[in-house]
Amino acid sequence: MVFCSKSPSKLEDIDRQLVKLLGERIAAIAEEQSNHMNSAVLKTELDHAGVPEFVWRNLLTSAAAAATITPSVTEDLGRTDWPQQVTLIGGTGKMGQFFAEQLTCAGHQVRIMGRDDWDDAEVLLGNADLVMVCVPTQQAVSVIKKAASYLRETTALTDIISIKAPIVEAMLTYHSGPVMGLHPMFGPGISSFLSQNVVVCPGRSETAFDWLLRLIERNGGKLRTSSATEHDRMMGTVQGIRHFMTFGLGVFLATEGVDVARSLELSSPLYRLAIAQASRLFAQNDSLSLEIMMGSPESRGILQRLSTTYAQLASAASCCDRDSLKRAFEIAHQTFQTVVPQTLPETDHIIESLSVFLAASTVESLEADCVQPSMQPPRKLNRIVS
Repeated sequence: MVFCSKSPSKLEDIDRQLVKLLGERIAAIAEEQSNHMNSAVLKTELDHAGVPEFVWRNLLTSAAAAATITPSVTEDLGRTDWPQQVTLIGGTGKMGQFFAEQLTCAGHQVRIMGRDDWDDAEVLLGNADLVMVCVPTQQAVSVIKKAASYLRETTALTDIISIKAPIVEAMLTYHSGPVMGLHPMFGPGISSFLSQNVVVCPGRSETAFDWLLRLIERNGGKLRTSSATEHDRMMGTVQGIRHFMTFGLGVFLATEGVDVARSLELSSPLYRLAIAQASRLFAQNDSLSLEIMMGSPESRGILQRLSTTYAQLASAASCCDRDSLKRAFEIAHQTFQTVVPQTLPETDHIIESLSVFLAASTVESLEADCVQPSMQPPRKLNRIVS
């Protein structure tokens, strides 16, 4: 365990006490012991101890989140699921590595199959209980067709590709065994399934995937069932619009020659978040974003309609047509009323968390020397890569 310390003996002792108490609190939440200190008494205690209220709120939120994860997943494995032989085709990317790590930590045997490993396909695919396709969309159908000839009839075949209808159809066509499409609704940088949506598109003999779905849920993931057709239609909104808006903002600022760093010095929290999203997008390879925006007829159509709406609103603003803008605002206001009770607290928390992070980042030793991505070294994976 890594403890942060300028004065090792004192801070390490405090950290150990904090870890012990946090463990007890998380366990108490999991046991539904939900009694809390009276708010007035709590405020007095916090003031007396010199603890700002935001520190306490963040601690309670984090402890509550931790309580949603089933403890000792590896220990439970022997009582609930047999260790599985898993092969990830193309699992050398960040999302493939994420699934490899999650599966390995749960006690399963994971092997990675790179593009130059087809000479070993009989062993890598023929002996697998689960094969997960983790390749770019444009390669997926041909890879599925090629891989299917090596699979046993009992082998479960799945994918984590962002487009589902043609991929699920290909798996059902070329493989006679269990098939299911998965779409993790998160990208690189996420370290766990905690509160992350994973879309499940049923295919055939879905019970063969029960152990995998249990693993995701035990680690805090949220399974969302959808047909492949509905998934692709909805992704035009959920992914296509978001990527296009973020992409467009970044391109516009670059074209306008805006000093982005200077704009952050004068920014509101919400503008900073928008710039952070754009920076995150342009820090990655362009293939995924372009694939999401152009990958399906649904996405291309919805982006065309979005651009039309933007043009109409821009025209109304340039003409000072207040009535048109007011009508548009009222229509959108009514549409969003059902989600406001959920989204306002979420965005309040995001803004406060960002403020806390920015304040903490000025503390040199805390951020530069002490924060570790993991308390344990990553497990070694059985990799066969190109």
